[in-house]
Amino acid sequence: MSQTSTPARRRPTFSWLGVVPFLLFTIAFLILPIFFLVVGSFQDSQGNPTLQNYLDLTTEQPATAYKNSIQLSLITAVIGGIFGFLIAVAVILGRLPRAIRSAVMTFSGVASNFAGVPLALAFVFTVGQLGLVTKLLADVFGYHLWRDDFFGGSFSLYSMLGLVLVYLYFQFPLMVLIVAPAIDGLRKEWREAAENMGASSFQYWRHVALPILLPSLLGSMILLFGNAFGAQATAYQLTSGTINIVPLVISAQIRGDVLHNPNLGYALAMGMVLIMAVVILIYGLLQRRSERWLRA
Repeated sequence: MSQTSTPARRRPTFSWLGVVPFLLFTIAFLILPIFFLVVGSFQDSQGNPTLQNYLDLTTEQPATAYKNSIQLSLITAVIGGIFGFLIAVAVILGRLPRAIRSAVMTFSGVASNFAGVPLALAFVFTVGQLGLVTKLLADVFGYHLWRDDFFGGSFSLYSMLGLVLVYLYFQFPLMVLIVAPAIDGLRKEWREAAENMGASSFQYWRHVALPILLPSLLGSMILLFGNAFGAQATAYQLTSGTINIVPLVISAQIRGDVLHNPNLGYALAMGMVLIMAVVILIYGLLQRRSERWLRA
């Protein structure tokens, strides 16, 4: 009689414990805040259920804040996206020395995270009314940056144009980091095949490279849009809340000393959450589409 072997009992594993800190962090700083935002946005100051907070989003201040935030994010995403894409193409495909590529990628990694109060102060010290570049232009070239410019009016770092300039400092380096892997994924065989068929460099980029990179390019710009839409510290330090954008209005409504309405701030924040969710969804769809070619 043959002896049947009993299956070995599986020993309990505790490898899943490594994900516990991540789950706790997600619950504490993502799920619970969103839950309180949802509840608070449907309550008035006495805790009674109401839809008035969402109806108030159509009033002048919240509507202007959303308009300014979308405009600021869209401008910096498009300009930063195009500029960052061109830099990434030049560094990766331009046959530059490896040291230059390493330097550009290192700078992009640092600059994309250099935001908030330090970035605002750096621009004040550089192109403020008494900034280094401002004084240099006035003393050497006789050009007064804050008195005459090329746009038919005086330049101000504390205006919407100034915010665009400051935001671009961390937008285009982020674009370089995001789009670089997609450009690296372009195969030499594709260009060689196009050249063998008589295609010029312009035709290769128009009919081969750009259609392949377009989903990654658009997805990266959408990510830049979300990055600018949620920025708060830089704009607050630079403008002291004089420009209506959504993060500053939320801060004023929740932490303001006079005439503040925390529940309206929660409704504004819920609008931001929905916009950011749409941004992430579109980015994921475009990224999945680009991976079909780059992983083929």
